Amino acid sequence: MRSRRLEYSESTRDALVDSAVELFTKRGYAGTSLDEVAKRARVTKGALYHHFSGKQALFEAAFDTVETKAMRRLGEIVSSPGHPWETAMAGLRAYVRVCLDPAFQRIVVHEGPVVMGWARWREAEEHFSFGIIRSSVAALVESGEIEEMPVEVMSRLLYGALSAGASMIAGAADPRKASEEVAWSITRVVSGLRRPAAAGADGPPEPADPSSRRRRR
Repeated sequence: MRSRRLEYSESTRDALVDSAVELFTKRGYAGTSLDEVAKRARVTKGALYHHFSGKQALFEAAFDTVETKAMRRLGEIVSSPGHPWETAMAGLRAYVRVCLDPAFQRIVVHEGPVVMGWARWREAEEHFSFGIIRSSVAALVESGEIEEMPVEVMSRLLYGALSAGASMIAGAADPRKASEEVAWSITRVVSGLRRPAAAGADGPPEPADPSSRRRRR
């Protein structure tokens, strides 16, 4: 049985991380103090230092929490039963929606590379998201939906495109418009790899151009 002390310790840590996610999202790393994090979590600063060595360690815990939540949702989508192509496209659309989340934008995309350093941030990003992308590409190749190709290479290229798209969405004046354009562009690229027999006699379906929708409004 779990002891009350262990449960209290875990709940304290969770409260601190939740507080950090909220404050880092609103104020950024530089604009957030440990005193504020502890106060919002309703714990002492000593309790904070019991769990975290400092501000950067707390930020990395907040980063892990935001990434874990986002990638868990994506993992559930791409691993769900169904047609491999539709599942992969649903995963792509879900990733773009994740990029609209303020916590993901601020903590993962904007602040992560600065606070953690580019190499550490890239390593953490790959730990969370690259495996999902690779499994999706492998499923499309194995099912015959897309042309036979080196899965590792294609996964790296797609991962790079999605990472660049996330940065564009997070830095855009109109993130929702940017997300539509990113989703459309990446879908076009991936659709071009689809086997005609898998797409149907008329070839791959044309994804709707977001710019054409705006012109009709």
